[in-house]
Amino acid sequence: MESQLQKIAALPQKDKTAACLSLLSSTLNSSSSLEHDLSLFLDTILHADFPQIVARQTLTEYVANLKSIADQDQRKQVMAMSLPKLQQRVTTFEEQVCSLREQYAELLENDEEYSEAAKVLMGIPLESGGRSNEDKLRVYVRIVRMLLEEEDSVTAETFFNRATLIVHSVKDPELLLHFKVSQARMFDYNRKFAEAASKYHEISYIPLIEENERIQTLGAAIVCAVLAPAGPTRSRILSSLFRDERSSETPHYGILSKMFLDQMIRPEEVTAFASNLAPHQLARLAPTAGVVLAPDAEMEEGKKGPETVLDRAVMEHNVLSASRVYNNITFQGLGLLLALRPSAAEAMARTMIQQGRLHASLDQSEGLIIFDAESKEGDGVVSNVAAAADEDEEKEEQGTAPATKRWDLQIRQTLQLTESIAARCEALLKMGVDGAAGGAPVAASA
Repeated sequence: MESQLQKIAALPQKDKTAACLSLLSSTLNSSSSLEHDLSLFLDTILHADFPQIVARQTLTEYVANLKSIADQDQRKQVMAMSLPKLQQRVTTFEEQVCSLREQYAELLENDEEYSEAAKVLMGIPLESGGRSNEDKLRVYVRIVRMLLEEEDSVTAETFFNRATLIVHSVKDPELLLHFKVSQARMFDYNRKFAEAASKYHEISYIPLIEENERIQTLGAAIVCAVLAPAGPTRSRILSSLFRDERSSETPHYGILSKMFLDQMIRPEEVTAFASNLAPHQLARLAPTAGVVLAPDAEMEEGKKGPETVLDRAVMEHNVLSASRVYNNITFQGLGLLLALRPSAAEAMARTMIQQGRLHASLDQSEGLIIFDAESKEGDGVVSNVAAAADEDEEKEEQGTAPATKRWDLQIRQTLQLTESIAARCEALLKMGVDGAAGGAPVAASA
């Protein structure tokens, strides 16, 4: 290899390109020490005295032909050796370096080395101004995807925010789909489950995705909806998902229907559901997110508060379910339903009331939670449907109720008057018939 490289160095510039490409081809096809020979080849091509025009053409072919190395492990080793060498001349050979990084990252991704793949992609100089927004967005989305595979949502958010700044100028439907998926996953990893559920549900309708993948995405939407904090927002999402006919094809339809119909969820159902969750969805709550207990609650039995996001979501749902069944309930009774200490159950209900997610009041002297009667109006089975109604429509109905009552009253009065007139006419006709039969004249009455 060294002797052949020396011969190339002695050739005139016009002959060097063909000679370099010929040597590269023969090396890739028949070299017994491929990595060593290619290292010597790159050292010669990247030398400062080597003509840049020839070097640029040769490196372009070099990067493109690395795909021809059949042994994947050997190809990975060659790329790992080549990248630092080319990186030293990145200002001169930026295009070739970027192409090599993208190839190398794809190889690492196929081997599920997501963290290393993300680091390789991060080295692409996207801010140099030579790339279109579509190219930038494509790289950012790949980085976000790789980092989320490694559960590194903090670093992923940095690159996702950069993608957000340029996504408005991109028109490619497939690329926009990948961005939306990344957005949904970012919501999911950041525990913004209501937003994640809405985004996953939106994605599940996009025809670019295969049918089985759309069902999986719908399943992800249901999972996030279940984990979302109980309240009107989640009720609207549950309503939308429950009415989606495809939901019955997902493994989570049972718990979805119970959530939507405000039915109590049993511990064994929670355990079965938890077996399908991702690690970040089973993360334990920080101590500051737990329920703060009163000093005199040490002798109480039961858990001090929800331990995971799923625990919290199910317990809050069961509080709402209890509000559909009972007019009031003691702190101790609610604690038994939730498997919590009475003081912890009280604290959970108080938090939900403060956040406007539970319509109730606390009577601490009696140890009671009194549920508002308004929240129990109508059919309890469809209470979640009512909760999912649009607030503006509710306000409009409330605002027009007095006018509707006046209208009903006027209709009732008109009907009564009509009936009285009809009865009077019938009486007059009867009197006329009777008078004619007796031969007596009929007196008109005013």
